[in-house]
Amino acid sequence: MESDLVERLHGVYRDLHAHPELSFQEQRTAGIAAAWLRECGYDVIEQIGTTGVAGVLRNGDGPTVLLRADMDALPVPEATGLDYASRTDGVMHACGHDMHVTCLLGAAATLAATRGDWSGTVTVVCQPAEETAQGAAAMVADGLFDRIPRPDVVLGQHVAPIPAGVIGLRSGPAFAATDSLRVTLYGSGGHGSRPETTVDPVVMAAATVLRLQGIVSREVSGNDMAVVTVGALTAGTKYNIIPDEAELLLSVRTYDPAVRTKVLAAIERVVRAEAQASGAATQPRIEAVESAPAVVNDVAAVDRTRAALAGVVGAERVIDPGPVTGSEDVGVLADAAGAPLVFWLLGGADPSAFAGAADPAAMARIVAELPSNHSPRYAPVEQPTISVGVAALAAAARHWLGA
Repeated sequence: MESDLVERLHGVYRDLHAHPELSFQEQRTAGIAAAWLRECGYDVIEQIGTTGVAGVLRNGDGPTVLLRADMDALPVPEATGLDYASRTDGVMHACGHDMHVTCLLGAAATLAATRGDWSGTVTVVCQPAEETAQGAAAMVADGLFDRIPRPDVVLGQHVAPIPAGVIGLRSGPAFAATDSLRVTLYGSGGHGSRPETTVDPVVMAAATVLRLQGIVSREVSGNDMAVVTVGALTAGTKYNIIPDEAELLLSVRTYDPAVRTKVLAAIERVVRAEAQASGAATQPRIEAVESAPAVVNDVAAVDRTRAALAGVVGAERVIDPGPVTGSEDVGVLADAAGAPLVFWLLGGADPSAFAGAADPAAMARIVAELPSNHSPRYAPVEQPTISVGVAALAAAARHWLGA
């Protein structure tokens, strides 16, 4: 990769990191991406699904490859201490989407500059609102594949706290499905000194939280995977007031659709049973807020792409990371296009932190100690993460395009 491109990409990355934007608010980021793609010769379409951007580069006959990156940040106050830390209070690129955009733009430039080496069509998609699992669906609903050619494969990557220079690639279920639920429990409030006159939703909520923990441990087979997390419990305003209601925010992760159905049904059963046990006169409300299917990598497409990624980092550095319990909505794009998906992990941790890690177990212990995605201290190292990320996307795309 040319040194001037590397230098520009470092500037882009630091700028994006310093100016994070929440889901469906990525106007500035989208503008940067659109301007870059136009400069590289792509036909650009903006404001797809609110803030989404697509670029199309046609280069003769051949397959169509879609490269995707997500753009949104998180409501997390940054604590990295970086010189280019977020300038927006309470908002941070804590999941590395700034790195995703940077690498995608670098790959778009690389492919545009090497058109003599391939033929076909490259489509580049900068997607909003991955963090709410709504952005891919919004772009599809807004006619994404009526505006750009349908791809023969969808390619993408997600930065992770594994060593920079390592790529994690897994066939089949790779990232978990996600379901976010809002549960409202209705009690009957009153004075804290007279609890006998109330139906206390705080106690109801506490009992519900504890009971929910039994779903995975007692109702899901040890051969299956599920996660049920209560990320927030909100109730009351003052120490001597029993409130009328309490709210729980739940995150559910699964791979198998049958397990997903079972877990969601169990959550509803537990919530309603605890409300009844507490004597609630009003049934609880259970709302599905966000949802995305599991990311399932096409086995044949993974096998085909592996050689290209190995050509970038070496075969020994393309590892199977195991199933990831985090979630992604990139699969929505592949499903809507009817195309195989290949989505991999891009190492972003300082390789020196892994010195002496002689086996996968030792590496896993180090990874567990590092700040991870969504942490206020998460910050991928710029190099070699950017160079590898650009090269991986470009090489994978060329591998699918015509010679």
